[in-house]
Amino acid sequence: MNKLIIYITILSFFSCNENQPRELNFYGDKISINNIIDFNKVKNLVENQVNVETKIEGTILSTCPKKGCWMNVKVDQDTILVRFKDYGFFVPKSGAENKRVIMQGQAKHDTISVELLRHYAEDAGKPLQEIEKITQPEYQISFLADGVIIN
Repeated sequence: MNKLIIYITILSFFSCNENQPRELNFYGDKISINNIIDFNKVKNLVENQVNVETKIEGTILSTCPKKGCWMNVKVDQDTILVRFKDYGFFVPKSGAENKRVIMQGQAKHDTISVELLRHYAEDAGKPLQEIEKITQPEYQISFLADGVIIN
């Protein structure tokens, strides 16, 4: 009987191994995890005013806590704003922070207006004083995603 208990304990320990693959959560168009492009290549093209259809990966820093209609994603050393094509899908409003994300869509150099920056700050629950300090547009790489995988 003791051997059976030891066997079950050992078996349950190995079945909870953290090396098991994580569940993939798809949003928008169903995309694959293959053919991810190095962000530095994408960045060079985008900085030369070329819009690039691509697939990149990064780490989610934050998502819109009201609807899940945007994400801030850390890609290499950059933080990019990710929105979703035609406002056609949303990601989780919370719990996605620090998770890996693969995104397929269009990267471009973008001007984010003061109005839109204030809107995003309001969505993120920033205090009014901080929102009022936003007085200049930002020039950054943004991403319009057709599909997203979060794991």
